[in-house]
Amino acid sequence: MKVLLGVGGSEDSLRALEDTVERARAAGDDLTVAVVENPRSERTPEEVEERVRAVLGDAGIDADVRRVDGDAGSQIVDIAEDEGFDMIALGGGETSPMGKINLGSIAQFVLLNSHVSVKLVR
Repeated sequence: MKVLLGVGGSEDSLRALEDTVERARAAGDDLTVAVVENPRSERTPEEVEERVRAVLGDAGIDADVRRVDGDAGSQIVDIAEDEGFDMIALGGGETSPMGKINLGSIAQFVLLNSHVSVKLVR
């Protein structure tokens, strides 16, 4: 399966990184990681990319890692659709005290606009 993982530095996206890399290792997925700027994250894109490369190295996965500039949600959707990805993986959502999922703006945009299947890792 050809998987595009969007990582912006939030705790959710770092959990998605770990989960998606493990699945790629076990299933032999073709993984591409898009490092995006997330204004809600305290981590810089450089720090996020360093973390991505460390996790990939520890898992022994050879994946394409890209820095993506511009509107993160739009860029992830465009890349997935233009390059024929089978799935987009994203970290997303904290559960509210009432049991509802509160999505970040990037995850919400991708979920609402992608024609490619989206896996939301919580």
